[in-house]
Amino acid sequence: MADDRSATATKTPPSLTFGKTEREDHPWEIQLVKHQVRVESAEFRAAKTAVNKILQELGKTERPYGPGPYEMHHGGSLWVKTDAGWRMFRARVGIEWSMQFCADPAKVDRLRQEAADLVAAFPQTLPALEALGYKRARKLLETPIADAEGVAAWTDSLFNACVPLTRGNHQGILPRAAGEHHYPWPIKGADYVRYDDFNLWVTLPDGTHAAVAPVAARGSGDGRVRIVHARHGTPAGDVLAKAQRRRVMAVLPADSPMALEAFQQQITPGARTASARPRSRAGSRRAG
Repeated sequence: MADDRSATATKTPPSLTFGKTEREDHPWEIQLVKHQVRVESAEFRAAKTAVNKILQELGKTERPYGPGPYEMHHGGSLWVKTDAGWRMFRARVGIEWSMQFCADPAKVDRLRQEAADLVAAFPQTLPALEALGYKRARKLLETPIADAEGVAAWTDSLFNACVPLTRGNHQGILPRAAGEHHYPWPIKGADYVRYDDFNLWVTLPDGTHAAVAPVAARGSGDGRVRIVHARHGTPAGDVLAKAQRRRVMAVLPADSPMALEAFQQQITPGARTASARPRSRAGSRRAG
């Protein structure tokens, strides 16, 4: 269940109780029920076994999303064997397990064809997968997807279901972690490429969280940050939506608590602004 709050909400929703219908004063209704029985398919078990073997071959710095431990994310995992070793590319679309039940086989078949094109460019891939015991790869790539059974097989295959993520990166919720199931991929993706000393996620005055990005290159001395994601129905979310409609940026000043939090590891402790002028003495640091 999404945690976005409506702009017209008048009170905090009551405590959530499984099996009970929850309501607010404005019209909305969500019933929390137990998951349908989900049996791990033979397709998924085979895929995970093969990818765990691949990960053991890769050095920790070569693994796509860090050293683990991992949960396998149904995020479009296109594993190929290159001259330099195993590499994983992300498919145009990943199919989450629950999304298979609304997936059009013809559209999923296009994903299969795109995966087959990529694998064909790396001819070592199929023999290497077969050597690892994943002997169904060739059939998966060559068999057109025309029904729900074919969609299910593709959904749980090595070419969709095996993006190796830590639990936080997979399902986490801020303030502890930003998981791919809860935050937009164009923003979440920055977690994997940002400088370690830049805080992508900051706390807003209302206690919600937002993602921010610097407005200038590192070393510029400009400590302002741009809001790139905020929750719908919050003041920051409303401002961001208005900025996007007007094709402008929603920028926080360098002396705002959010900018100070974003650059916290780059500025002098206790600084009142995240902007910094160049200093001649050694060891000085500049925000950005």
